[in-house]
Amino acid sequence: MERAAAEVEMEAAGDDVHTPHSAPSTASSARVSIWESVRACGLWGKDVDKAELRRRVVMPLYARRAVAAAVKEKSEPAGVAAAAAAKEEEAAEEEGLAVVTPMVVFVNSKSGGRHGPELKLRLHELISEEQVFDLSDVKPSDFIRYGLGCLERLAERGDTCAKNIRGNLRIMVAGGDGTVGWVLGCLQELNKLKREPVPPTGIIPLGTGNDLARSFGWGGSFPFGWRSAVKRYLSKAGAAPIVHLDSWQAVITMPEGQIDELPHALKKVEPAEHLEFNKENGIKLPEKASSYKGVFYNYLSIGMDAQVAYGFHHLRNEKPYLAQGPVANKMIYAGYSCTQGWFCTPCTASPQLRGLRNILRLYIKRANCSDWEQVQMPSSVRSLVILNLKNYSSGRHPWGDLKPDYLEKRGFVEAHSDDGLVEIFGLKQGWHASFVLAELINAKHIAQAAAIKLEMRGGEWDRAYVQMDGEPWKQPLIQDQSTTVEINKVPNHSLMINGDS
Repeated sequence: MERAAAEVEMEAAGDDVHTPHSAPSTASSARVSIWESVRACGLWGKDVDKAELRRRVVMPLYARRAVAAAVKEKSEPAGVAAAAAAKEEEAAEEEGLAVVTPMVVFVNSKSGGRHGPELKLRLHELISEEQVFDLSDVKPSDFIRYGLGCLERLAERGDTCAKNIRGNLRIMVAGGDGTVGWVLGCLQELNKLKREPVPPTGIIPLGTGNDLARSFGWGGSFPFGWRSAVKRYLSKAGAAPIVHLDSWQAVITMPEGQIDELPHALKKVEPAEHLEFNKENGIKLPEKASSYKGVFYNYLSIGMDAQVAYGFHHLRNEKPYLAQGPVANKMIYAGYSCTQGWFCTPCTASPQLRGLRNILRLYIKRANCSDWEQVQMPSSVRSLVILNLKNYSSGRHPWGDLKPDYLEKRGFVEAHSDDGLVEIFGLKQGWHASFVLAELINAKHIAQAAAIKLEMRGGEWDRAYVQMDGEPWKQPLIQDQSTTVEINKVPNHSLMINGDS
């Protein structure tokens, strides 16, 4: 799932930027989404004055028209021209208006319970139509390239207001985890091009799981009293501090071929040279290879859970009337998992259902260590999950709150979303996964790692199922040729707005 990028930068010098492990605690946030939804039905948000909100987040007329025109025409000069034309219309009292925390909102109309169209109209009322972008029509990458580029061009011409807007801009994403990841991924391009500052991102949770939203204090579900709550989301986003989030790049190298139904999360890239890792570990890659690259922020998983997710996504796409909201989605998802044999079919009945140990080798680099280490896969594990956040699968906490004695015994450290480590755990059959997700037991702890390499070979399997942040795909496998997945931390943190404040 292409989760990539378009968020907004810190104010001025970023005084309230992150201190080590300042990201909000996520252990309790998984359990409060219902309360948040109920609270939003009442007065939550009514204490936010609409006129004051507009004063703080709405750009001057010429600036917002410039950005909108640049994005629509995919042309920075078109935006500059629109700015000049709009300045002639702009009321004298608006000229030179102080910019506090200008905001742009991306809305995914297809997320979760399909609240997007109504939400978009509400946002038009609260801020302005030009500052709200429907992701069905506008890609985040276009906004970053042309919209921000237009502001940068105006700033280069001596426009102090445009310079302040570009420096203080914040982004809100109304969607699920996949949508947020898509925007975050696009924003990473600003780091690569050294176009700083990078705007920080907040979230209006529209998806089914909303684990990124939970992890940064934005709640786990779209509020019942959403019209009032939206004002609160925007007001909070303008004043809340910024924290850091690790992001992880996955590079898949496979025998020449292609991944069908490529998710947003992945892009095909030129095949990399045979990596030093493969030489060290005796992994032979084919002379002709295909490579794919993507970034995840919450998790990457391989196995039965990804197979169930793949089937569910196809079912929902074929029968969109089933997607009537997060609760309905979860019920359908649970029912669909029963049909895939995770619960009732013996593992020996089909090669498709046996443990991952048959096809997978796992190598890791531990923190502050440059050597690769092979980690044995438990024979019972049918889903391998590589987790960056504490929240997983709609706010569950499968890694658990581990006691200091256990951490020391296993060589683990307390998990944080910005510590440069991912947690690796396994799920066995469906009953084990159910108990884990009910938080009655912890998952099968395997390792913590600063880098990961996975080698897959088909054997009797001709495919594996993989997902990144909820976007699943079928990964083709060949019996005598290796497919590798390399996972490394992206050098630059993503910037998130801490809604817990």
